[in-house]
Amino acid sequence: MRGHWPPSSTDGDISLTKNTTKIIATRAIVVWASCLFLHLPGQAQTAAAYPAKSIRLVVPFTPGGSSDILARAIGQKLNEAWGQPVVIDNVPGAGGAIGADKVAKAPADGYTLLMGHIGTLAVNPTLFPNLPYDPIKSFAPVAWVARVPNVLVVHPGVPAKNVKELVALAKSKPGQMNYGSGGNGSAANLATEYFKLQTGTSLLHIPYRGTAPAITDLVGGQTQLLFTGAPAVISQIKNGQLRALAVSSPKRMDALPDLPTVAESGYPGFEADQWYGVVAPAGTPTDVITKLNTQINLALNSPELKNRLNAEGAIATPDTPANFGKLIAKEIARWKPVISGGRVRAD
Repeated sequence: MRGHWPPSSTDGDISLTKNTTKIIATRAIVVWASCLFLHLPGQAQTAAAYPAKSIRLVVPFTPGGSSDILARAIGQKLNEAWGQPVVIDNVPGAGGAIGADKVAKAPADGYTLLMGHIGTLAVNPTLFPNLPYDPIKSFAPVAWVARVPNVLVVHPGVPAKNVKELVALAKSKPGQMNYGSGGNGSAANLATEYFKLQTGTSLLHIPYRGTAPAITDLVGGQTQLLFTGAPAVISQIKNGQLRALAVSSPKRMDALPDLPTVAESGYPGFEADQWYGVVAPAGTPTDVITKLNTQINLALNSPELKNRLNAEGAIATPDTPANFGKLIAKEIARWKPVISGGRVRAD
């Protein structure tokens, strides 16, 4: 006999009296209440004990870029505070979409996190028509970590010494100068396309599988310019391997105080900073997110980490999960027309 639920009067000629129904219903309520009573303390104990094992922090790009640098700095502070290893897992590809998707599909228990940034959380929704995750619905915002100004750098062999000279040079050779990036749809790609729109220049895009190889080829002279996060290129600027022309933020950076902004260089209103933050799979317990947010903010407010990030060209931005969520939604709307106008395509 095949079973069905709810049972019908023809299934084994079963019939329930009103009394029997009341007894079953009463027992069901008792069992449900007992389970609930037992389950709630267990949840509280789990949250209080978190983290009870190592945490996996996914960086959706290759080692050496800004995402990787910030993830390792945060991971070290969490390890110091909690005594549990924070394993940095670099999962590059598709402008960060592959790594982000892995986190979106991970168990929502707080042990798998993503170092998200402007690309994975704000650019990809427009860039990829069939994106396997939704930045708003698939993740729970945990902590806004940092704002990172992009720095426009060129190979020393490029004769331009400032933005005005670079624009003039590019206009004299339309489509002949090339720029590298961490991939199609990466933050560097978007910042440079925004720069092209604002300056009326034509530059050839050379996408790489990550920021580090893009920097390596720029230093080697295979490409001519790059617009990327300051932490990834600050050492090359200071040792003379690259020449910095301008910074994308509204104000100058403390780490490079003599470097003018693009706005100061003749393009008022120009702003194309990157931002980074930690997210968890949607459904992660609120108390676990609160615990993570509190500890990450403590780390970001510490003089040690503030100074470390500042020296690398990043600005710590401790904030609430709610405000970080609002930033993500706002930035999705902001970059959509830039992607469409610049005809940016995914790999």
